[in-house]
Amino acid sequence: MTGAAGRLGASIVEAFGDCQVVAPARASLDVADAAAVMRAVSEARPDVIVNCVAYNHVDQAEEYPAEAFAINAFAVRILARAAEDAGAAFVHYGSDFVFDGEATEPYPEEARTSPRSAYGLSKLLGEWFALEAPRGFVLRVESLFGAARGWTGRAGSLDMIVGALEAGRVARVFTDRVVSPSYVEDVAAATRHLIDVDATPGLYHCVNAGQATWYEVAEEAARLLGVAPRLEPITTAASALKASRPRFCALATGKLAAAGFPMPTWRDALGRWLASRERVGRHDTIDGVDG
Repeated sequence: MTGAAGRLGASIVEAFGDCQVVAPARASLDVADAAAVMRAVSEARPDVIVNCVAYNHVDQAEEYPAEAFAINAFAVRILARAAEDAGAAFVHYGSDFVFDGEATEPYPEEARTSPRSAYGLSKLLGEWFALEAPRGFVLRVESLFGAARGWTGRAGSLDMIVGALEAGRVARVFTDRVVSPSYVEDVAAATRHLIDVDATPGLYHCVNAGQATWYEVAEEAARLLGVAPRLEPITTAASALKASRPRFCALATGKLAAAGFPMPTWRDALGRWLASRERVGRHDTIDGVDG
């Protein structure tokens, strides 16, 4: 397990809690070091390698593309080859940024890719490398939210929206970006299911079902929280971001459902996440990563 300290990684570790999980810290294993990866895999002798390491600084990748490609692509090739040598399944997580955002219906797995940013291109190359493994799985996720209890990290889009709503501040939200948010607990459960049932390796879209603009997601969050939706609508064109964002990036989840794991809707997932925050107390919950 690589990247276990991250938002998704922590949830993956919980999902495989009844298994022996070897999760080296970043300081002890450089995933871009082929020799180090091969040694670690040889010692662990894993049945499954799950990679949650990623370079998620979308705008910085425009200025430092070599760093993005080193982690999102070439390190994935190293891990995929190590998995092949070990006879292990390999699970890697992709991104909606591999699409251009010009669609009007949720993208199926076979849709043509056309990334518009260095980050998106690095993620696409990583997908190709991951799928070279004989038992390689790529699960595309987007707009991750939620996390294992006690996890702390960089705030993601939904975390910041909810934080603003709870504090009575105005939340600035996109009206022209259509997304399928991904609850990390559901992504982790789907990952475990694919491994447990020995599903056919390949590419799967692993997001919560349905689609909405960020503005609609924020309105639903306000309704569930019982607070006034103090929202400021913004557009991607007016935000002056360095990297291009796909404006329509909803993903279809029919392939995952056919494999026996229909993803709950994003509204259902959002409600479960907010309810879990209330149960454990807001000060014990997380600040997210990678929105």
